Amino acid sequence: MTSSIKEMYDEQGYVIVPGLVTPEHFTSLRKACERVITKTRSGVWPHRRTVGRQFPPYGNDNPDSWGVQHVMHPDLGEPVFAEWYTSEGLLAAAREILQCREDELQMELFNLLINPLHHDFALRWHRDDLKEDATADEEIQALSAWKYGVQWNTALYEDSCLYIVPGSHRVPRTAEQRTLSITQDPPKNPLDMPGAIQVTLRPGETVFYNSNLLHCATYDSKKPRCTLHACIGDVRGGSTRARNVLQHGLQWMTEDSFSSQLSERGRKMVLHLVAMQKGVEEQALGYSLNN
Repeated sequence: MTSSIKEMYDEQGYVIVPGLVTPEHFTSLRKACERVITKTRSGVWPHRRTVGRQFPPYGNDNPDSWGVQHVMHPDLGEPVFAEWYTSEGLLAAAREILQCREDELQMELFNLLINPLHHDFALRWHRDDLKEDATADEEIQALSAWKYGVQWNTALYEDSCLYIVPGSHRVPRTAEQRTLSITQDPPKNPLDMPGAIQVTLRPGETVFYNSNLLHCATYDSKKPRCTLHACIGDVRGGSTRARNVLQHGLQWMTEDSFSSQLSERGRKMVLHLVAMQKGVEEQALGYSLNN
């Protein structure tokens, strides 16, 4: 990890890092993903992202899926996901980007993005924890506070699904960007958005990005997708990430059946998540975005 990677992340809101999946982990992760995708598509695993629903809650109205939720869940029986989430290479990158100590890392989400089988699908332009009708002043305030966590996609097959607007994590939308992102509908052509680029990952590459970067995604039912999708927090942010993280339903991560399967490093990280949950349990957090 070099200072230029941290600098690019701060300036552009994203950075692509190769080599965070060892060859051994790559093979194990691919095989584990194949098994959980099969369980999801067959209905054995109910926690999924459903075609027709862009954001939580995902519901169960459509049998086609574009994502698998909670891949570290003990009921899936795939310990390689937690092993990789707590691997030194990955956490070193997170620490560098967040400029935090190891004991400040907070375990959060780990899901899987997949191609639907029967429908092409897309996500509209959005920021993960800012509603589409936020004013410019609301955007400025929220963006300045959104620095205590990082999200990433790690491709196990070539992946060109993600579109972003570099630098948009630092500034409110322009009038034209606002017009194209205030709608509930996904774009017909994501590159119509001023400043947009398409992100292409080769197998094994990881893109770290600020999740309040303006972004969208397209899902081609004809092209296999198997992309690890996760985030990690920094406890110095307190409860700033609570709504965006806890809206996914993480009560299972507070249970002994989960923590007992983790390494000592993982158990320390999940304790921070449990503390955040307890700190907001009397609050009605709701959901970050509207479907």
